[in-house]
Amino acid sequence: MERLQRFLAESGVASRRHAEELILEGRVKVDGQVVKDLGVRVDPARQRIEVDGKLVRPQRKRYLLLNKPAGYITTAQDERGRRTVLDLVQVPERVVPVGRLDRQTSGLLLLTNDGELAYRVAHPKFELAKEYLALVDGHPPPEVLERLRRGVVIEGERITTEQIKPISNEEDGLILSIVIHEGRNRIVRRMLERVGYPAISLERVRIGPLSVRGIPVGTWRDLTAGELEEIYKAVGMPEGEAEPRARPRTPSSESRPRTAPPAAERRPTGRPPARRGAPSRPAHAPGQRTEGGPRREEDAGRSGGPRRGTGRPGGSGGYRRKQERVSGPATGRPERRPPRREAPSESESGRETRGTE
Repeated sequence: MERLQRFLAESGVASRRHAEELILEGRVKVDGQVVKDLGVRVDPARQRIEVDGKLVRPQRKRYLLLNKPAGYITTAQDERGRRTVLDLVQVPERVVPVGRLDRQTSGLLLLTNDGELAYRVAHPKFELAKEYLALVDGHPPPEVLERLRRGVVIEGERITTEQIKPISNEEDGLILSIVIHEGRNRIVRRMLERVGYPAISLERVRIGPLSVRGIPVGTWRDLTAGELEEIYKAVGMPEGEAEPRARPRTPSSESRPRTAPPAAERRPTGRPPARRGAPSRPAHAPGQRTEGGPRREEDAGRSGGPRRGTGRPGGSGGYRRKQERVSGPATGRPERRPPRREAPSESESGRETRGTE
């Protein structure tokens, strides 16, 4: 079950906001009944859903990147008969342009029937960066660029840029790279006009992680699986909502579950099997320290040995003080002989021998 407006958006009927308007206007029916409640949930597999009397069927999602040429209108249809971007895209699914590029602006345009993605890409609250290359009339001084960085007031609201930097000087003027989050109609041109350096030409070269690079003017292509994943992540949509037709990624060796080799292939370690539940110790060659592992006897002898006061050879505390009491400077007191020790066992003898190698 899913919300009715979400189903309409994902079916390519309209954006999510427009789908809500269709519901409130009473233009949507579910099983023959007019629905005006935005909280209604539907099961498209079992219920009949109509908009303006036409049956709505789920569509395969499409995500297209178009390099729009100047002279085309960014709309699905134009009442004045002018050329639209859909004249350049011929696909069986009903896709709509996301956001707007004015008639004389060229560059990257996303078209899709994924209403939720279209809503998030176009809405400024999701702060998806859009980058433009603008050839401005003249060569604005640094104080003008700083004014654009701080923002200019348009229709009573301050519009700021995320980035603005000069790219190259041309005969006609200066080419600027401008990055903004706003998606209003002609917003970049209006900002440049406000500071007195109108745009001679304007091209959008990037929408978030999507780039126009490699797409000839007037042509389009489908998004790759990687691009689709990146744009979903950029607008904060769960990866599970991404189009399932994208090829699944092969898990890397780091992410694959590691399985133990068969018993016949396991190399002997020379140690008895560890007790169940007891922590295992990594095997390493004599004289070798493992990262973060226990210190061996050889390392203890080189670095001062175990903690103070252990009384073992190589220690830095109690053992030395004990030796001083036996053979230290004369103090007028009788010498103390060290206590007799029993002959070392076979295991202790082997440990002491290794410590002196």
